[in-house]
Order: sequence, then C-alpha cells, then structure tokens
Amino acid sequence: MIDALFSERSYLAAKKMLDVTAARHEAIASNLANLETPGYKRIDVSPAFENQLSQAIQSGDIRQIARVQPELSIDSRAISNRADGNTVQLENELLKLNQNMVDHTLETQLITSSMLRMRMAITGKS
Repeated sequence: MIDALFSERSYLAAKKMLDVTAARHEAIASNLANLETPGYKRIDVSPAFENQLSQAIQSGDIRQIARVQPELSIDSRAISNRADGNTVQLENELLKLNQNMVDHTLETQLITSSMLRMRMAITGKS
C-alpha cells in the first residue's frame, strides 16, 4: 500500500529532478574547483537525460522513470576563451549555481507538498 504512494508518476518525476539538481550541484562545484586548472573541460548533467526523462514520463511507466539516471559529462557547448584551454567561466557557473538552487527549492517544495497531502489523507489533519 505505502509503495503505491511513492510510486506515483509525478512523485517519481519530482524525485528524479531533485536527483538532477544534486548531480548538477556536484558538477558546478567541480567546475568552480577547477577554474584555474589548465585544459579542464566544463562538466554538466548529460543533455540526453532531460530527453530520456521526458520520454519516460510520457510513457507513464514508473519503472522506466526509475531507471533514468542523471549522468555527468563534458559540456560540448562550453567554449574556451582562454589560452590554457579551460572552458569554465566563473560568471556562468555562478549563474548556473543560482538557477540550480532555485530549481532545487522548487522540487523540494513539490515533494514536501506531496508528503503533506499523504499525511493529511492518513491523519485527516493538515
């Protein structure tokens, strides 16, 4: 019974997006740590992930949603403006960090809202 509550499609999708923000935060931290490393290539969540998650959600198959995992990969769109070949730009990383924090807050609120609805259904109290 309780498994059905945590297997709802919208809950799983929000949880996966929360996983993405955690992975993206890891990538941004790595990028910032390697800001001065010659030849370092910026990393981010693989662009294919969003496509895979969207297809999994549209299919409605919760097992397919659960199987989709965010992976970090080199950002092929990042261009080096420096002689040492490093593709990390401090301003862009800080902007991405702020956006990622906003995304994380939204996804946390979605999951919290889902949990509060379950609690209200079980206890009858908000």
